[in-house]
Amino acid sequence: MFAPVRILAFGDNVVDCYRDQGLMYPGGNCVNHAVFAKRAGAETAYIGAVCDDDAGRLIRASLDAEGVDTSLMRTAEGQTAYCVIETEDGDRVFVGANLGPSIIAPNAGDLARIGDFDAVHTGRSSHVDAWLPRFAAKAKVSYDLATVHHLDRVATVAPHCFLLAFSGGGLSRQEAVALAGTARDHGAQWSLVTRGGEGALLIGEAGLFEVPVQPVDAVDTLGAGDTFIASVLVGLLRGDDPDTLLAAAAAAAAETCLTPGAFGYSATMLVDLHNMMTLEQVYATTRPAADHNDVQIADIDSNID
Repeated sequence: MFAPVRILAFGDNVVDCYRDQGLMYPGGNCVNHAVFAKRAGAETAYIGAVCDDDAGRLIRASLDAEGVDTSLMRTAEGQTAYCVIETEDGDRVFVGANLGPSIIAPNAGDLARIGDFDAVHTGRSSHVDAWLPRFAAKAKVSYDLATVHHLDRVATVAPHCFLLAFSGGGLSRQEAVALAGTARDHGAQWSLVTRGGEGALLIGEAGLFEVPVQPVDAVDTLGAGDTFIASVLVGLLRGDDPDTLLAAAAAAAAETCLTPGAFGYSATMLVDLHNMMTLEQVYATTRPAADHNDVQIADIDSNID
């Protein structure tokens, strides 16, 4: 029997606040990825920062309950990151957020730990692009660019990626194939585009593979894309056939849609929203976690055994 693959998720977290329901759920791309990769059969760990408040304790407790290694999580001052969600005409709408202390740069211990894993997952919401070359030197990189399809960003990220994923719910098949091909052209070994109700497609050296969505009576689609990415990454690392791993990912994503929140663990919403920003403000004002000069980064590298 083969040992399970090992995946480290580094970066963002939030509590997803359903304001109209008065409930919050643990979430964020990297937190979700750690949980869903664990459910797909991998050994997983999560590195990120939360505060010692109700939201932060909920995130820690849910990860512990799922068997995710949280030994390198940090406790920060302030308020745990949050995202506010409301329902409009039956659709889930993100209305605001505050990323708080969740945007962190890796320290020497984090970078050393990455070498213990087969892959490290992060994404656009973690703001660690400047660290990708160091990540890639130690493990395969999985990166979620979500709805960012700009060529300059793809060209910057793709050369470091084993798997580069996109959310392409509004794209035609032709556009999705072109986007995945662009990521491949710029160096990504595999490129995944999830397309909501149209399924997903995966491109790699072996060619183009597609899978339809598995229809369900969805309770909540939050986390379905993260589920798909995590399941695909686990399958690729195991060496599974692309058609087989895509079918497994579609089934896992469908199951996620049957659970409120990204992966459950609801709690009464105890979050102060006075400092909520629009998503445009969040992305306009958030400074990259790697906002350091080259000497500082080199100093961290020199401290790694």
